[in-house]
Amino acid sequence: MAEEQKNIPAKQEQEEKLEKIKIPETLPVLVLRDIVVFPYMIVPLYVGRSKSKKAVDSSLNSDRLILLLTQKDMNVEEPTEDQLYQFGTVALIVRMLKLPDGRMRVLVQGISRVKVRHLIDDGKIMQAEIVPLEDDEPTILTLEDKAMIKNVRQKFEQAGKLGKSISNEILIIAENIEEPGKLADIIAANLELKIPDSQRILEEANSMKRLGKVHEFLNYEIEMLSIQNQINVKAQGEMDKNQKEYFLRQQLKAIKKELGEEGENADEINGYLKKLEAAKMPEAARKETEKNIERLKKMHPESAESSVIRTYLDWMFELPWGISSKDNMNLKRAKAILNHDHFGLDKVKERILEYLSVRKLSTKTHGPILCFVGPPGVGKTSLGKSIARALNKKFVRISLGGVHDEAEIRGHRRTYVGALPGKIIQELKNAGSDNPVFMMDEVDKIGMDFRGDPSSALLEVLDPEQNNTFTDHYLGVPYDLSKVLFITTANLIEPIQPAFRDRMEVIEIHGYTEEEKIEIARRHLIPRQIEANGLSSHWIDFTPGALKNIIALYTREAGVRNLEREIGAICRKVAHKIALGEKKLYKITIRNLEKYAGVPKLFRDQLLEENTIGVATGMAWTPYGGDILFIEVKLIPGKGTLILTGSLGDVMKESASAALSLIKALASQLQLAPELFEKQDIHIHIPEGGIPKDGPSAGITLATALISAFTGIAVNREIAMTGEITLRGKVLPVGGIKEKVLAARRAGIRTIIMPEKNKKDLSELKDGLIHAMNFIFVSDFKDAVNAALSKKIF
Repeated sequence: MAEEQKNIPAKQEQEEKLEKIKIPETLPVLVLRDIVVFPYMIVPLYVGRSKSKKAVDSSLNSDRLILLLTQKDMNVEEPTEDQLYQFGTVALIVRMLKLPDGRMRVLVQGISRVKVRHLIDDGKIMQAEIVPLEDDEPTILTLEDKAMIKNVRQKFEQAGKLGKSISNEILIIAENIEEPGKLADIIAANLELKIPDSQRILEEANSMKRLGKVHEFLNYEIEMLSIQNQINVKAQGEMDKNQKEYFLRQQLKAIKKELGEEGENADEINGYLKKLEAAKMPEAARKETEKNIERLKKMHPESAESSVIRTYLDWMFELPWGISSKDNMNLKRAKAILNHDHFGLDKVKERILEYLSVRKLSTKTHGPILCFVGPPGVGKTSLGKSIARALNKKFVRISLGGVHDEAEIRGHRRTYVGALPGKIIQELKNAGSDNPVFMMDEVDKIGMDFRGDPSSALLEVLDPEQNNTFTDHYLGVPYDLSKVLFITTANLIEPIQPAFRDRMEVIEIHGYTEEEKIEIARRHLIPRQIEANGLSSHWIDFTPGALKNIIALYTREAGVRNLEREIGAICRKVAHKIALGEKKLYKITIRNLEKYAGVPKLFRDQLLEENTIGVATGMAWTPYGGDILFIEVKLIPGKGTLILTGSLGDVMKESASAALSLIKALASQLQLAPELFEKQDIHIHIPEGGIPKDGPSAGITLATALISAFTGIAVNREIAMTGEITLRGKVLPVGGIKEKVLAARRAGIRTIIMPEKNKKDLSELKDGLIHAMNFIFVSDFKDAVNAALSKKIF
């Protein structure tokens, strides 16, 4: 609730009507945040809280009377009884209007002050049992009382003359009120007192004591207004002095102009004109710059606006208008640099070399807008640096994670104090060329709020058909971004706005295989950590077996960030020993790995020890490179209930239900008695219950485990499978094939059953990995079951 205008006292005839109103013992309560309403005052209030709106409705449906109570802390949304003042004002609702935003606007007129005896809050509406407080008015005014009333009136009028916003109507009404209590209430309502002070006046029943308190506040208010007026007079004097100086300076400027003498900033203006002549600005930018130089010429050098124009001109001249770095067109050299900096990532390297080939044949092509999508630590950002080095371009990078303000991209308009261009223009200035490799990290984590949507602002930046005329709000002129090679990175593609995603060429960077991680560690991570820790290759050496165990037992990730961290920890321990004088070659092997790296943090994925009934091996996609999971089925006496445990998601639960329905439909082919499903509960469990599991790819694994449990035929422990099934028994394709195959191989599995339509996804795997594995492609669930069980049943 908020006050809209000054409190207006009721007219004489209205007061007489109000005094005749009979106040009931119980009334609905309207809780106020930031105002205390006094008797006979007419005040507009805004009502937004649910309980308050119901209190207004209840009042309107009865006698239109309502109790106004003020809360002690205005920030509390749902105040309790002890958070409300116990004295309030009974008011009459004069008018009510419902607003489009759901709030109410009510006009209330205070009647009398009351004390709350008991509050009743049923959660929907608040009501109060009240006791009226009669004003303790003196029967005969003493000479001292009359002097106090006169003094208060004079002080109130004096406050108005000193600048207090009090209307003439209020002053006239106050002049004609004889009752001290009413006079105190009117003045208190128009002094804009703090809530506790207003409440103290409201709670005082003795009218002369109440008037005395108002007199104290009036004295304080008059003293404050007097000090403010003194400050204003001093400030006005300073302003008059500044205006006089400005007038004299303008006269001096006119005299110098008549004498042919140059202005104070002539050297600065000439410097800007020389820069403008040398700059390769397009016509629109040149005209805007000339206009601002002319404006600066006419201004006083020390004026505030001249400083703003200087900053703008400095930005315009520091931008790389028409300044480009020469691209490296040597394809062999570019390929060598990419291969040297990154192991693997063949698809990305191929795309960059294609771009370079096209640029070599035609200079009119736009720079591609690539989006590298992959889990943390796979080298997305470092790949951008390598691309810049391979193409002989400058490299700039911004992180967009958590950015909410559109002005971070488009810049602030020059009307704001401290305005600056957006990050795009700022980084181009830092690059010093108009064709750098521009990397935007974390585009899947861009925020959006009342300040705008940065991802929508980036639509123009990343559109080859529009970005040649990108207009930053600060510059106010188009800037050509078509030569910039934009690269964005993201961990997930789904959070990116569809229109934004459509403008980019998405290249997915999957996790590395164990062999790739070993090679990356050998080529890049170990040399970097050796140098970072002050070591040399004469003091530390890692065997391939040790690296393999670090990868398998100390890290579980798609990238190599944690792998480098573990290698760094080992290097620090060796550096400590060498610093103590124990200088020798420290060879890190499988046997002594725990000595340097500590106890293994993870358990290696392992096969089952033997073929087991009711247990099938599935494969799951994770952001860290995939995993294998064991689906266990147990039949127990019961009533045919399906029990699912292991933190399964809704999709996986539906897959389990579909698999069970399919097996029931094929019961005759499996030679299973129908009553078997009615007399036994089916318990499906996937171990590691603390880890949530979901997705559609476990269909054939669930079906195989169920059939194994019902038929008593064991599942081949050396086979892993993935694929969803329909109620017709068809096997549907799934995603994450590369990660799943890597997980299976890591666990020692060499045979994988997967959907026929996923055969094309093997192109993502290296030839060596494909030849080392045996793939069984199925389109019907019966083929998968026959291949997985130790005995054919279909």
